[in-house]
This record gives sequence, C-alpha cells and structure tokens, in this order.
Amino acid sequence: MSYEPQLKIPATYMRGGTSKGVFFKLDDLPEAAQTSGQFRDNLLLRVIGSPDPYGKQIDGMGGATSSTSKIVILAKSSEPDHDVDYLFGQVSINKAFVDWSGNCGNLTAAVGSFAISNGLVSQERIPENGISTVRIWQKNIQKTIIAHIPIRNRQVQETGDFELDGVTFPAAEVQIEFLDPADDDENGSSIFPTGNVIDQLDVPEIGSFQVTLINSGIPTIFLNAEDLGYTGTELQEYINNNKVALAKLEKIRAHGALKMGLISDISEAVTRQHTPKIAFVSKPKSYTSSSGKVVSENDTDLLVRALSMGKLHHAMMGTAAVAIGTAAAIPGTLVNIAAGGQQRDAVRFGHPSGVLRVGAQAKFVNAQWTVKKAMMSRSARVLMDGNIYIPAP
Repeated sequence: MSYEPQLKIPATYMRGGTSKGVFFKLDDLPEAAQTSGQFRDNLLLRVIGSPDPYGKQIDGMGGATSSTSKIVILAKSSEPDHDVDYLFGQVSINKAFVDWSGNCGNLTAAVGSFAISNGLVSQERIPENGISTVRIWQKNIQKTIIAHIPIRNRQVQETGDFELDGVTFPAAEVQIEFLDPADDDENGSSIFPTGNVIDQLDVPEIGSFQVTLINSGIPTIFLNAEDLGYTGTELQEYINNNKVALAKLEKIRAHGALKMGLISDISEAVTRQHTPKIAFVSKPKSYTSSSGKVVSENDTDLLVRALSMGKLHHAMMGTAAVAIGTAAAIPGTLVNIAAGGQQRDAVRFGHPSGVLRVGAQAKFVNAQWTVKKAMMSRSARVLMDGNIYIPAP
C-alpha cells in the first residue's frame, strides 16, 4: 500500500487577545481550499486536530479549548477602502464541523499585524514609526473593523508593557474599533431582534427567564446570574465540571437562538455552537480571579460570565465584550441595570481572569437604538511562523 506525503502549507500561529489561532493567507492554501466547501473544512479540521473524541487535539494545532481551536484566512481586500479581508472559523473540538457564523474579536487584534507583516497592506500606509491604521473587512459578519497597529522601523511592534487580564505577559497595545457592530435589517440597525431591551424566554422543563437578546459584535443572550442560581463570581471549574449545568445553559442558548430568529428549528442549534453566545451578569462583587488576583467590588461596574462552544470562557470573547459594551450603554437592558442603570459610553466588567474595559457609542435615533462604534484594547504577537504539515484530506 502506498501513502501520499503530507501537505506543506505556509502558516502562522498567533495569539490575539486571549485567543490563539492558525493564520493563513488565502492564496497559500491548496487551490481546492481557496473557496468555501467541504474540502476546505476537512483540511482545517485536520490542521487543528478535530474531531477528537479524546477532547485533546493532540494530533493538531488546537489547544483543546474554544479559545485555541480557531482558524483565520486573510487576503487583500476586495472591498473599496479596506486593506484586508478577514474570514474566521471556529473549529469544533469533538465534532466534524467548522462554524463560520461569527467573528472572533480577540483574534481581530492579530489580523492587522499579520496583514502588515505579510504584504497585505500597502507600503504607503505603513509609517516609519507610529501607528498604522489597518482597515479590515470582516467577511463572516460583513462589517468594518479598524485596527491601530504600533510600528517601529516600519515593522510591527509586538513587545510592550500593555497588560491584559487573561494573558500572562505584557505586549504592545492594539486598539480596535468595531464600526456599526449591530446587525442590519431592511430598516437599518437591528440591535434588538425582538425590538425589546428585555424579553421573557420560556425554556421547556427548565423555566422562564428575563433575557436581553442583542445583536452587536456577536449575537448574545444575557441573563441575570441570580436567576440561574449563580453569583456572577464563578470561575471555569465551577461551571465546566458540572454537566447538568452545561446542558441547562445549552438548552437556554438554543431557545434564545430560536427567539432571536437565528435558527428556525431548535435542532439547528447543535450545528451553530459559535453563535449566539450566552452570558450571565450581576452587580459588582469582590472575588478572586483564576490567576489568584483579587478583583475588588470597586474595580468593576458589573460582573459577566460568558460561555463559548458550550464551556465557560476563561476570560471574555472580544465580540461578546462588544455586546456587553453596547448593552451597558442602553438603559433598561439587564447589562445596564447590573451596571447601575445609567446611560454610559464605557464600562468595566469583571470576568474569570480579571477586568476588561470596553466603550460603545449608542444613540436613540428615529425611535430605535443605534450604535456607531465599540472600542477596546487588546494585544497580539506571532508565536510561530513557518509551515503546517497535514495528511491530504
């Protein structure tokens, strides 16, 4: 029996925010993987090491968590006034599918750096020293993101003293602007898919919950921690080691997806794990983060815990942070109420790894809420640059 040699594909392994992923230039992929379809998905599953019934992704680049089971494909932008097209794939760990339904806000911080270093940004847009403004077209959600990348000697500056809770070492600060982050419909911005800042969500065999359903950054379902029997100070192990709790939260997420109009039948939620997200909020309380650092009640405006791909996230997804910032800026949402109930343009929220600040500019125009921009700071750096080797799909 003869065996074909492995495929050799140029790739870069990068950290962006509190996530890691494998980055490809579109034209470096095998020709059959340069367009969407089963061949591309199979190839990327093999890159990450999925599906893995052991849940470890030993035979691939994945790290066996939702934060480290990610793919990014970049190309020179085909959109006017943009530098780079950014496509994100969330790879399931134990199932054979790649979810293309949403963005990764954390890895967005690495997109501008990769684009500059790999010739996807015109040289005239890169200063000798200073900040390069990279205009990103996010293809999954059809939105514009602006990344402000520090440059030194015409090269991306990755080292620095900016500290991000959830990341062990400091690095250079990358400021990210998400423009018009809310979903759009035929009438314009559609932040709240039901038209309400608070809805009642009935979940068979579990109960009825107050929820805020929001489409900004990423579709997100917010609940009150107390309604779930939580305090809002929970860390990963408390939730993720409880299969009954995870199943309950997944059922709530599925019914929330149905109410948001993201799926037409409850069974479809199984193949749409990346979106919507589900999160629970509470008023500020003191707690000890996963690193052992004490987060004081006075350090935050509210507490948020969010799940990604069926597990409590170790920090906070960047896109969910946009949803938090937007909801906090709009009076009457569960997030806003937990943060004190006043209109604001920035909020500090506590997550399992510490504290994050996010800003959002929301306005009430023509009898509906609109959000023009959400902002946050992240960091990013290259971990490995070279080639990925995988058996042909």
